[in-house]
Amino acid sequence: MDYTRSSDPNAINERYMDSIVIEERLIGSVAADTTAELFGSTFSMPVMTPAFSHIGKLHGREMTGLEEYSAAAGKLNILNFCGMMENDMFERIVSRGAKTVRIVKPYADNAKVRDQMRFAEDAGAFGIGMDIDHIFGEKGYDICVGELMASQTEDMLASYVSDTKLPFFVKGVLSVSDALKCADIGVRCIIVSHHHGRMPYAMPPTMILPEIKKALSGRDVKILVDCGIASGADVYKAIALGADGACVGRSMMAPLESSGIQGVRDFITGVGNELRLIMSFTGARTVKDIDSSTLHFMK
Repeated sequence: MDYTRSSDPNAINERYMDSIVIEERLIGSVAADTTAELFGSTFSMPVMTPAFSHIGKLHGREMTGLEEYSAAAGKLNILNFCGMMENDMFERIVSRGAKTVRIVKPYADNAKVRDQMRFAEDAGAFGIGMDIDHIFGEKGYDICVGELMASQTEDMLASYVSDTKLPFFVKGVLSVSDALKCADIGVRCIIVSHHHGRMPYAMPPTMILPEIKKALSGRDVKILVDCGIASGADVYKAIALGADGACVGRSMMAPLESSGIQGVRDFITGVGNELRLIMSFTGARTVKDIDSSTLHFMK
């Protein structure tokens, strides 16, 4: 038996994603258009950056890695995400020209949560949100870079939604239960994610995705997905299973580290090109035409 037991959600996710194969539908198909729309803005593709944090200057280059990938996102016209940072860094990221969503950590210092969200809105963020899958650590509430995290109630999340005019995102949804709670309090977009495997044996985001999509039918909530997204095929599968778009993650780190802005541009362009190729091979003229019936699960 060629199987080694592992509680690592990243290994579980990789096996699941690779078990999905794609059916060709060539007759009558044309070269596809990867353009995508979100909250009234048009993007070149439904591929987004991850919400990275704490990446300093790489190989002595002028900008931090956070600024470099944000600049690349602006040049590519894709939606950009960023994570834990202080306000001055967020202001520098926004200045790089990409439409950017700031994902704020669930700090125990709730005043800091609200300050960072207000600052992001004033600085020109495309959206703001919270990273709910960073609440807990092995010994209780997580401590991230010296900052204590705290649990978040529906009322707390609802208050963030009502405090901003921007679309509010919740990152770290991995159940129908949490997805419905988000919809009920007015969250505009959820990111289905296990945050690179913070919980052992966490299910692959794309496994729960169809159930979440069905549960949110008729609700005005967009669905994004991340974890293990490294190719155009991964993006295609995620969209076919119910997502409106997908965020690349650690797959972007090597080109970012080695080649900065150009490395990220080349990598994400390649992801988009493969997405277009697979769409064309399956008869999907636009992103909205991507169809789950083209997916098959190997046993």
